[in-house]
Amino acid sequence: MVNLIWAGMAIIGIVYAMLAGTMDKVNEAIFKSSGEAVTLSIGLISVLVFWLGIMRVAEEAGILRILAKGFRPLVSRLFPEIPKDHPAMGYILSNLTANLFGLGNAATPMGIKAMEQMKQLSGTDTASRSMITFLALNTSSLTIIPTTVIAIRMQYNSVSPTEIVGTTIIATIISTTSAILIDRFYFYKSNRRGK
Repeated sequence: MVNLIWAGMAIIGIVYAMLAGTMDKVNEAIFKSSGEAVTLSIGLISVLVFWLGIMRVAEEAGILRILAKGFRPLVSRLFPEIPKDHPAMGYILSNLTANLFGLGNAATPMGIKAMEQMKQLSGTDTASRSMITFLALNTSSLTIIPTTVIAIRMQYNSVSPTEIVGTTIIATIISTTSAILIDRFYFYKSNRRGK
């Protein structure tokens, strides 16, 4: 559906430019934006590779295991339907840890695996309670180091690209807390209705 919306917007913009006689400006903007996108992508790749390397070092040093162990009691309470030794729990912990460091690209495959494992666990095509909770947590995504945003700010020569760390932590704490509270509210509401 989103693809249709984007395609419709592009078609409307091009038709309007043709009717208004500004097609040359549209062509210029397309080529300029394409060049900027390539430059931005190359800059982002270098920073993401660096942080993924740091993440790998943290994994080898056992830091990620310590973080996952620290999060395990909280995650077990948020996902009581998932057995503690189930592979889904490991994928959820890995996803949350990657998101904590602003590595959404690294977190995505683990999130997909977690969803697949939870789907197998529920045995149905309908989203389970755990899947809904995980989606809320993953979307709100508590972040300590917003790696991608820092990389974009560096790419555009920000004077202080890391000055957003404090506000990012505050914003993501609020968003994650809100996601958990709203999720629990609807969870308890649906349980009460089911009784």
